Amino acid sequence: MSVHRDDRRLTAPDIRARKGGVPVAMLTAYHAHTAGLVDKHCDVMLVGDSLGMVMHGLETTVPVTLDMMILQGLAVMRGSRRALVVVDMPFGSYEASKEQAFHAAARVLKETGCGAIKLEGGVRMAETIAFLVQRGIPVMGHVGLTPQSINTLGSFRAQGRDPADWAPIEADAKAVADAGAFAVVLEAIAEPLAAKITREVAIPTIGIGASAACDGQVLVLEDMLGLSPRVPKFVKRYTDLGPAIERAVAAYAEEVRARTFPGPDNVYSVKKPG
Repeated sequence: MSVHRDDRRLTAPDIRARKGGVPVAMLTAYHAHTAGLVDKHCDVMLVGDSLGMVMHGLETTVPVTLDMMILQGLAVMRGSRRALVVVDMPFGSYEASKEQAFHAAARVLKETGCGAIKLEGGVRMAETIAFLVQRGIPVMGHVGLTPQSINTLGSFRAQGRDPADWAPIEADAKAVADAGAFAVVLEAIAEPLAAKITREVAIPTIGIGASAACDGQVLVLEDMLGLSPRVPKFVKRYTDLGPAIERAVAAYAEEVRARTFPGPDNVYSVKKPG
């Protein structure tokens, strides 16, 4: 059941106001058709740079470009009307300077019509987040495991499993909140730490591999639908569409080769005279 009470599109302030309230349901979306389905039930749709891996078969999100994000952001906006649409800022589009970040983020908002952008990084990106927010760009933060930093992290591993490592992650989340972000994604963070951060920061936390105590949750749509061959531990498959799609494709190919498709119901006859 949707929590929406009217037909207007949700905004960043609406999500910010959900702190400590009804948890925020968030999924990724990359296409107009799937966006229309997700839009009926979720509060936020993330046009994630995970599209590089899901749609293009890339090893990481690093090669994703701003043009790729804008193209899919447009598709998701066309297919939805109620959820807040957040578009990821891809690697290389915002790290060099806060001015670079503003020009890229402004382009995303202007060309897609989305309601917010998301960028990775805590303390190191706080000044940039504040710069964007002060200039009218709603920002969702992202701390913990930051996939765009995979080349320095070395692997997609959970963060904060040793309490000795908690302080920098807590500092990152606090810096994002203090800079004016309306929400922050906590990715692959040890459950007790994610719960602690949720209690400590004033903005909603959106967990992915974090804690049920977070103010919301996000997953990659293809992961939870069973379309991704390999998924992290934190993913719950709510259905298994992959084998069903393969069975349908196999049946189609068999009928084509047997000339049983198209059948009488799938072709057009000649009009009868008179």
